[in-house]
Amino acid sequence: MKSPGNQILRRCVFFDRDGIANQSPGPGYVERVEDFHILPEFLESLQVVRDKGYVAVIITNQRGVGLGVMSEATLRDIHGKLREAVTDSGSDLLDIYYCTATENSDPMRKPNPGMLLKAAQDHGIDLAQSWMIGDNEKDALAGNRAGCRTILVSPSPPTDSVADIIIDEISDLPDCLRLQV
Repeated sequence: MKSPGNQILRRCVFFDRDGIANQSPGPGYVERVEDFHILPEFLESLQVVRDKGYVAVIITNQRGVGLGVMSEATLRDIHGKLREAVTDSGSDLLDIYYCTATENSDPMRKPNPGMLLKAAQDHGIDLAQSWMIGDNEKDALAGNRAGCRTILVSPSPPTDSVADIIIDEISDLPDCLRLQV
């Protein structure tokens, strides 16, 4: 697809961070770089995405910064570790978008689509040809509201989920992507 300026738009797979790119911290926050553990299934999924001609972007709420639980500098260090691991695996991330707002009404905070819309504008992404992957219904809602197809990784999804595809565990994601994108 082409944009109004005749630019060819990119297809993207947007990934949530905690629980998809890295081990979920549970109910709290990843507060230190040494507590950030990247999931091998995420790195494998990135390879699949790249091999299929998509770019990859991380879309993550980071309320812990807004609450003062951690600093934005620490968040940047964590994302530096993520970028380094991705590069070392032979893949790449186009960008990382994060929202530190504490209020759900903030247009950038998932389930609102602001981060996806900004990424599309910044990088010429065709949202209708893109995917949002997350482990929370907020991720599926954000992707749906942005016009993306969605994959929810959850062993117990809500019965009224808006996700297009639901898989039980992150270990199923690389094969799901091989079949779907």
